[in-house]
Amino acid sequence: MKTSSKTTMDITGLTGTIVTRWDTAYEASRTMWNRAIEKYPLVICYCKNEEDIRNSILWARKHDVSIRIRSGRHHYDGYSIGNDVLVIDVSEMNTMHIDEEAGHITISGGVRNRELYEFLAERGYPFPGGTCPQVGAVGYTLGGGWGYSGRLLGLGCDAVEEIQMINAEGEVVIANAIENKELFWALKGSGGGQFGVVTRIRFKLPPKRSEATLIRIEYHDVGRDEQIKMFKCYQNIIQTACHEVNFKLGMYHSKDKGRGMLLLGAYYGNAQEAHQIIAPFIQLGHEMEVSVNTMSVIEMNRWLQDAHPEYENYKSSGRFVNKELTIEEMHTILDTIEERPNGSIYAAISCYGMGGQMRKGSHQDASFYYRDSLYILGIQTVWEDNQYSTVNREWFKERFPQIEEMTAGSFVNFPAGEVREYKKAYYGAHAARLEQIRKQYDPQGVFTFEQGL
Repeated sequence: MKTSSKTTMDITGLTGTIVTRWDTAYEASRTMWNRAIEKYPLVICYCKNEEDIRNSILWARKHDVSIRIRSGRHHYDGYSIGNDVLVIDVSEMNTMHIDEEAGHITISGGVRNRELYEFLAERGYPFPGGTCPQVGAVGYTLGGGWGYSGRLLGLGCDAVEEIQMINAEGEVVIANAIENKELFWALKGSGGGQFGVVTRIRFKLPPKRSEATLIRIEYHDVGRDEQIKMFKCYQNIIQTACHEVNFKLGMYHSKDKGRGMLLLGAYYGNAQEAHQIIAPFIQLGHEMEVSVNTMSVIEMNRWLQDAHPEYENYKSSGRFVNKELTIEEMHTILDTIEERPNGSIYAAISCYGMGGQMRKGSHQDASFYYRDSLYILGIQTVWEDNQYSTVNREWFKERFPQIEEMTAGSFVNFPAGEVREYKKAYYGAHAARLEQIRKQYDPQGVFTFEQGL
């Protein structure tokens, strides 16, 4: 198919809002949340309904054009977009319906975290969702779904009751515990874009919650001794704390703040109880800022979401820790951020707490493999000017193998092209079963992308 000029490109059959390289909206439409991602798709189709999705799939197959699926534009390494591909963008499909009597909520494929939190909070419900407001709730869920409420409410995928998608033939497929149950299992943890375009997910509602406590502790001008003490303390508390609390720890090297540590926590209880939980962190001493405030659940979620910038230029990934790291291993991990690369304004090691109800699910219920882990260990670098992209990517590439050696597997929602033996890393012992299900539901390999099944 010739694509050298607008007149030679046949978009007949595509419906929805179509954006091509010759349209003024193209630059804004191809831009990802991670501004370091520079990809140039052939066509972007903003689908408003299932018919638009069906037409997009059939058009791509007719013209032998690869497909990418996008909602929140938050893919770490940009696999939801690509060069010379058709992007099926479902962000305009953002309806929600709640049935409190039946105890579930149904969302369409383009609903984002903030929209879902706000909708449910108005009715008194929390949700096992993600932290970044612009992330698509469907993509978040398909990758397993880590969040601050996970120790209390479980993973996002554990709340799923039913999934509807459009397959490679343009047909509607329903997956639940009875109908297409192997597909249902696969969709809960294998990541987005593997089997089709998800247009609807039904979740069970959690019990109502009226209040929560936001915990924020920041330590300034820290040395290695303080970092090790915090690392040990975090590793211990995340294993012993009650299920009502979860923490994310960032040990950072910032252009503006120097070396510091930031502990963020969400506790479903009051401030007095929260102070008892965080006492070991306070007892570490050193200069710190402590904030412990009880508020409504939605106020807490808004604060956690608003802590994210409008966009970033970054390289990042996350690995699962399934055993206690030794002091020597902690030193090796912290060595990776001792020096920031040129142009980097922020390099960090981050720990995302697992455990609690995230461990209660079964490998027979969902394909998410690493639910028994202690926490997720992330590494990242952030820069402002993309002239520094190459040097920052090389910095990451040099250090990531050290993180791999000390960890159990990679989080499919924090992907990186540098992940070695990626199917084993993302899916563990579930990889072979997932590949078989993929062949059953997409035998022609229509939904393919970098690091796909």
